[in-house]
Amino acid sequence: MRKSKRTIKKRRRECRTDYKSRKKILESYLPRIVIRKTNKYFIIQAVESSKAQDRVIMTTISKELLKKGWTEKNKGSLKSIPAGYLIGLVAAKKLKKKGKFIIDLGMARTIPGSRIFSVVKGLVDGGIEINADKKIFPPKERLEGEHLKPDKKEMTSKLIPKLK
Repeated sequence: MRKSKRTIKKRRRECRTDYKSRKKILESYLPRIVIRKTNKYFIIQAVESSKAQDRVIMTTISKELLKKGWTEKNKGSLKSIPAGYLIGLVAAKKLKKKGKFIIDLGMARTIPGSRIFSVVKGLVDGGIEINADKKIFPPKERLEGEHLKPDKKEMTSKLIPKLK
């Protein structure tokens, strides 16, 4: 007798949802912070789930940095490591309800020191309680833009104290 082949769910085939990790996140019963990286921006959402229905509490897009003092000339770098750190600080400030959250990175590659983890570092420095190992965060020099050209470095160094 032949076994029938199991059909893989559409969102899994499209590399959009990891159902195994989503189930673990939902079973934790903690609100989660969803971080997504698009071609131009970071999108951060605070989400609460009950009975497998998600409710978005807060949304922040790195485009908001333009209103906070990020120069229009550097608009193309809104998904860089310093921009990720700054938008993490903005999201933590917007999320007045401090407490314990779990991070949902979706199908993003989790490489220590990457741009995604610069957002997590911004959230942690902003006062959000997240269970994360300090080894995964980018070094302080990269978060502050020391590796960038002088004009971008200066802009980043001005924004960090302003947003904290």
